[in-house]
Amino acid sequence: NEAGVEGMARFLRRLWRDVNAHAAQGCASAAGAGSAGAAAASSLPPSAGEGAEGGRGGVTDSFDQDARPAPGNERAHKVLRRQLHEVIVKVGDDLGRRLHFNTAIASLMELMNALAKFNGTDAASRALRQEAFEAIVLLLNPITPHLSHALWQALGHAETLIEDVPWPKSDHAALRRDNVTLAVQVNGKLRGTIHIAVDAAREAVEAAALAEPVVAKFLEDKTVTKVIVVPGKIVNIVASA
Repeated sequence: NEAGVEGMARFLRRLWRDVNAHAAQGCASAAGAGSAGAAAASSLPPSAGEGAEGGRGGVTDSFDQDARPAPGNERAHKVLRRQLHEVIVKVGDDLGRRLHFNTAIASLMELMNALAKFNGTDAASRALRQEAFEAIVLLLNPITPHLSHALWQALGHAETLIEDVPWPKSDHAALRRDNVTLAVQVNGKLRGTIHIAVDAAREAVEAAALAEPVVAKFLEDKTVTKVIVVPGKIVNIVASA
């Protein structure tokens, strides 16, 4: 289907345009990229059993941990950086273990959409964009090597084989969430969701689930006999008439 080819071409043209627009404003520092130890690391995704979080590769991380987002941008930074490192994990697993190339590309498209909505202009924002674009280019290298080679240089790196650059490794700190969304069921049927702190006590989770307006509606004239909390996933309320 030629329409599929057209869609991929649009995505790659968009990536080319966005990377070069970022580079035209001056690339952020790329700490660790192209270092002497990089050649010893693999530029391929981890194989099955090696873990999906970068496995053999080192870290190519341009994010300046000392830089601070402008006031009001902290949450946007945290959300984007978490999505970036979730994508690193997912693409590594999709390519290295599952061999699902379509879902790998789909997750990179979603990351590009998130980048397009990210409008910070301070130094920390530019460093985060640099980190994201570098990761995207490296993650695409097994699929679009020629394009990735050119964009890697556009991002401020000396000409080199990207195969000598480590496969991106996820940052566990970036993957941590402050809040989590839990599904709430009533007698096994989904009735709502709640957003609550990851480390919230069981009692707080139960109270939030019972207080959720839609859930409360389905509990009218019923007696709650049990509340089952599966941490980080779901709350199931058992109620009888």
